[in-house]
Amino acid sequence: MNVRLLFYTLGNLWSFLSVAMLAPLGVSLYFTYATGDTDLAAFVIAFPVTLGVGLTLRFALMRARGELRNREGFAVVALGWATIALFGALPYYFHGVFEAPDRSELHEFIFCYFESISGFTTTGATVLTEIESLPHGILFWRSFTHWLGGMGIVVLAVAILPLLGVGGMQLYRAEAPGPQTDRLTPRIAVTAKLMWGVYILVSLVEFVLLLFGGMDLFDSACHTFGTMATGGFATKNASIGHYDSVYIDTVITVFMFLSGANFALHYKALRGDIKAYWRNAEFRFYCVVFLVSVSLIMWNTMVRVDGAPAVYDSFGDSLRFASFQVASIITTTGYATADFEVWPPLSQFLLVTLMFFGGCAGSTGGGIKHIRFLVLIKQGYMEVKRLILPRAIQTMRIDDAVVPPEIVRNILGFFFMFIAIMGVATCAMTALGMDIVSATTAVISAMGNIGPGLGTVGPTNNYAHVPALGKVILSLCMMLGRLELYTVLILFAPQTWKK
Repeated sequence: MNVRLLFYTLGNLWSFLSVAMLAPLGVSLYFTYATGDTDLAAFVIAFPVTLGVGLTLRFALMRARGELRNREGFAVVALGWATIALFGALPYYFHGVFEAPDRSELHEFIFCYFESISGFTTTGATVLTEIESLPHGILFWRSFTHWLGGMGIVVLAVAILPLLGVGGMQLYRAEAPGPQTDRLTPRIAVTAKLMWGVYILVSLVEFVLLLFGGMDLFDSACHTFGTMATGGFATKNASIGHYDSVYIDTVITVFMFLSGANFALHYKALRGDIKAYWRNAEFRFYCVVFLVSVSLIMWNTMVRVDGAPAVYDSFGDSLRFASFQVASIITTTGYATADFEVWPPLSQFLLVTLMFFGGCAGSTGGGIKHIRFLVLIKQGYMEVKRLILPRAIQTMRIDDAVVPPEIVRNILGFFFMFIAIMGVATCAMTALGMDIVSATTAVISAMGNIGPGLGTVGPTNNYAHVPALGKVILSLCMMLGRLELYTVLILFAPQTWKK
């Protein structure tokens, strides 16, 4: 492990993060004079602290030599995300957003770190109890961390920082979601730029459409950040339900669905290849899961169950709320327009099941990813055929391409590790006093980067009541989920740190 090169690269990432802080600083400066907001000092302090630490490492280690190999790539991404969330917590901490019940400085910082890592990993789980009372700069920073983390802050650095051009593929592979990475061009830096270009373009379209729906500039920007990154931080206590608008619900539902798809497909569509969507097996599977889930929940919420009145009386309301919640959960966004805890048990079960699916590979969504479930289904079918025809030679194909055995092994290992870690984390959360429903869905939500769960962490609740150690556990689960387990777990392997 080239530790000097590792920390040199981290210093550059922290310097880049400090530049990103200028955006909320500008927002805070404007609203300080417009409305009397009081968060300007927090950004004035956080910006130079982050920049100073980053530049110190960069200039102290600027003579570091070598190439970012796989080990350094995984370490940069995992430690980069952990420390970026650390610096991202500084504006919350300096402003004094959170006051822990025991007034402990450590616990207050844990609150801040939880909110920060939840933002960057696009989880959207919050410990805030009164969102609308916060100053605009803090609210903007919450949503902006979503947008930076959605496509990947390291991928953005690869795209715009030439100094990370060497070894860029290792960084891109370590951060990109899915079992395989899409290369739109031979040069990985160009691929990163193209992906971010599509991301920015689609974000601008949603921003304009939300403006037409009656949102002001500030809310349109914040909710665009949350939607495109499939994050879920809102500027209102009631989330998107605050607006009670069919138009806004429809726009956000559509863009949540688009954000849950592979952005490489959006790039091809923008270049005129619209049929690329339907040629992609994962996208077809994604559409089927979405439509079946919406249909079942619509039926379940419109019929009487055991004599109880139906949740929705009209087809339109059922379609509106079912499609929004399904899109929100399946893409791991976490926005809410309805309290699905009052829905029938079947609907709740379907939503919890969708938490595991997540978005597609190459999307901003979290979860296990549809392509992995598709491979597991095909593998199960092949095993059944093998029992019937033990001598038959079988190969798995997706989109007319053979799936290599090592990819299947990777997915099987990923699925096992996901369930195992989820079980251990749930056990730890119940040991801290949480009930089984709340603990289980909190862990699933954190590892799937979703936000709301059931029980005391439901769509109308938050995570403020979770013990400090529980917040640390869930923070780790969020990072494990966002970086898809292996990138983080590899740091605990002794071989990673050997020369």
